[in-house]
Amino acid sequence: MKKLIFTHIFFLLVIFIISSNFTHSQNKIEIDSIKKWIPESYYPAEDRLVVTLMQRYHYKKIILDDSLSVIIFNRYIKSLDYNKMIFYRSDINNFSKQKYLMDDYIKKGQLEPAYNIFKIFYNRLSDRIKYVNLLLDKGFDFNIDEYYTVKRDSADWPNNIKESNELWRKRVKYDALNLLLAGKKWEATKKILKKRYNNYKKVFYQFNTEDVFQNYMNAFASSIDPHTNYLSPIASQNFNIDMSRSLEGIGARLMTEDEYTKVADIIVGGPAYKSKQLHRNDKIIGVAQGKYGKMVDIIGWRITEVVQLIRGKKGTIVRLQIIPASNDDTIESKEIELVRDKIHLNDISAKENVLDITNKKLSYKIGILSIPAFYKDFEAAIRGDLNYKSTTRDVRTLLKKLKKEKVNGVIVDLRNNGGGSLQEAISLTGLFIKKGPVVQVKNSNGSIDVSRDLDPRIIYSGPLAVLINRFSASASEIFSGAIQDYGRGIVIGETTYGKGTVQNMIDLNKLMPNSNIKLGQVKLTIAKFYRITGESTQNLGVTPDIQFPTAFDPQKIGESAEFAALPWDKIDSVEYQPFGNIKPYLKTLRDNHLERIKNDYEFQNLIANINEYKRNRINLKISLNKTIREEEKKKREEEKFKKENERRITAGLKLVKKGEKPSPNNKKVDAELNESAHILADYIFLTIG
Repeated sequence: MKKLIFTHIFFLLVIFIISSNFTHSQNKIEIDSIKKWIPESYYPAEDRLVVTLMQRYHYKKIILDDSLSVIIFNRYIKSLDYNKMIFYRSDINNFSKQKYLMDDYIKKGQLEPAYNIFKIFYNRLSDRIKYVNLLLDKGFDFNIDEYYTVKRDSADWPNNIKESNELWRKRVKYDALNLLLAGKKWEATKKILKKRYNNYKKVFYQFNTEDVFQNYMNAFASSIDPHTNYLSPIASQNFNIDMSRSLEGIGARLMTEDEYTKVADIIVGGPAYKSKQLHRNDKIIGVAQGKYGKMVDIIGWRITEVVQLIRGKKGTIVRLQIIPASNDDTIESKEIELVRDKIHLNDISAKENVLDITNKKLSYKIGILSIPAFYKDFEAAIRGDLNYKSTTRDVRTLLKKLKKEKVNGVIVDLRNNGGGSLQEAISLTGLFIKKGPVVQVKNSNGSIDVSRDLDPRIIYSGPLAVLINRFSASASEIFSGAIQDYGRGIVIGETTYGKGTVQNMIDLNKLMPNSNIKLGQVKLTIAKFYRITGESTQNLGVTPDIQFPTAFDPQKIGESAEFAALPWDKIDSVEYQPFGNIKPYLKTLRDNHLERIKNDYEFQNLIANINEYKRNRINLKISLNKTIREEEKKKREEEKFKKENERRITAGLKLVKKGEKPSPNNKKVDAELNESAHILADYIFLTIG
């Protein structure tokens, strides 16, 4: 399995989704812009090379036919007009005459049809932005009872300019109302929005022929599976940037979705991770420098410009205006403050602590092992450094420490652990079991490799639980799946992400070493993970023995939500010796869990927050009446204030007054971890007494 690159599930490749705005440009600029969107002479050859690699090495046996052609066509149109607000229905009808020809175009390296669609998109968008400026100059009546549909997944393209004008009128009014509700005056709102849409124009104008080619090739690649991509030379350069440099700043990987900058991943150990204020899928809409710098609206900016604005010297402050993922439909923003820093290996190390609980009037000491990633210092290991850092080495030391503290049981906390080193997942499993198989890897040629733990020693043989959530993925799924299959411990929490595939990066330049032309790279799926039972971790993930409530719909978040994700399947199991059998105890453990959380305020509050989040996700229509929106906002704030003081009463803390921010010292109870400790205590009582 040499040269495999085990990618993090949320290391999303940034493909610029185009938005634009009208500025008072001369016709010459419009013409010159179109001239630069002409494919380079070598693109057809590069196109055909990409197709050859996909067909020869991808795990999925690819047949470029009319069926795939339709998918490629739809993916390309969606990459340009995601929310169906730019093209007219007549445009789509006209383009659709080619939907069965995209496979032939890609085989031949015929790129002109894709570039022509792109140019039409540019013209349509330019017209729309002219209308936006007219709307802002005219203003809006915010006393009318009307609604804007935020998500237009099931909507159709407008049939004519009248329908398009109405759609854009509501969109711009919606943007304006959000700023007014955030405390802006009308003139400031008007200025911000004109600048914002001007940024759209700037972003779009900067698109070059390489960007168009990458966008089109990714429509093809993403039609095969979500982790297969084409990277242009500049994107390849960014992908391969030295990691010590890429992790400077706030510790977050960003992507573009429509006109928004979205958090694709939080880097373990970084400022964002430590602050617990920024999360995956949060949208960043403003950036300010220092404690008192002016907040800059960054909606519509290029991702490179946003990153440049957020980065800065270690120790300096950056303030972000964000729309939390949980507020996605209400568009209620908040401001957070982060101190820039550089991430070190020690920051992502496993940590331990002891949780003292009372369960059924008995005292228990539960050891907690928090593992944020499966890491290994490969360079130090290659140098022969006997003290190189790795997840397994650190956990072995921590387990010995916990044993000295005479803990009754251990919880391995893998929540939000997106994976990392496959070998570390295997060796970490080995700390809890005797030697044996841990994971199977099926390659694109059909061969199957079985990866085993070869060390017969067990470092910890006591009661064990593994805590997972929807963002536990890849190596986390391998570890938790193996623990479950061996009957070694109780798996608790949410169903995992379901990322059970392996990718490899191929540099196209190495295939054409004598070429003076700089080519891109291809990342493609070459293998698939399977548990020792033969079940894949792909798509379905790992289902816990005891499930906690989740806010995430598997059709919205996770591998199962990804377009063209490889399916779950099963191969033959391998022979292994189970450690134990927890199945006879699961019904009692579940019953005890459900009964206990009825009177657990923190857990009930967690459930209430999840239910509220789900209700918000259902609400697709947002009122454009200012009074109604103000009342909704006031109600949410009052409910939040009430819940905070209810929590403080239960915890015996000082109550907060309206408008007062809770003290950062009053940390909230980790309801999931606390309940997991009680479940493990129940298991200890049932099995040991």
